[in-house]
Amino acid sequence: LLHYSLNMKIAAAFSALLASAAAFAPQQSARSATQLHETKADLEVLAKKLNPIVGFYDPLNLAEAEFWGASNESTIGFLRHAEIKHGRVAMFAFVGYIAHANGFKFPWAMQMDGSPFPSETNPPALWDTISDVAKWQIFGAIAFLEFWSELSTDENQHYMSGGKPGKMPSLQLFRDNVHFALDLYDPAGLSKNMSEEKKETRLRAEINNGRLA
Repeated sequence: LLHYSLNMKIAAAFSALLASAAAFAPQQSARSATQLHETKADLEVLAKKLNPIVGFYDPLNLAEAEFWGASNESTIGFLRHAEIKHGRVAMFAFVGYIAHANGFKFPWAMQMDGSPFPSETNPPALWDTISDVAKWQIFGAIAFLEFWSELSTDENQHYMSGGKPGKMPSLQLFRDNVHFALDLYDPAGLSKNMSEEKKETRLRAEINNGRLA
């Protein structure tokens, strides 16, 4: 009964999200955001800033590809976004593995029936220990973030259409219509007055750390 109730709540929330998705449909009106299309030359400049020793390294010549019939600039936007996103996943995974391997866990119950978080310190064994409901919640959260990151609105251009690679759309509409949730990037709004130069420097550091992870 507990699992059924939990699944019904998840389904209801997802249905509400889909019902409001029409609000995200791309509009024909002019966008206020600045178009950002990168070229192979831009990648070569960025590569030197990221690693002056290695520089630009593209043995598969992906920087000149045109995926799915899209333009080269759109393909570069896809590749840039994919690297940033997967770098973030790798960093989260690295920190999570270290945390679990050292026995760190939340002190409260993991599930509504009072079941605690597993005490396993072997991360693969820990994954096998948690319930199927917990696993589906994790998969559901991943699917939601993938869906949300692909949104293209007047406030957020898609990364293949001139938007900024790596940018995660605000969760404001989700907060207003479904459930409270903090934005993934700077939920406290501390970077509002940060210069674009500093943001670019921090993004380059993030890319390098993602590659290392």
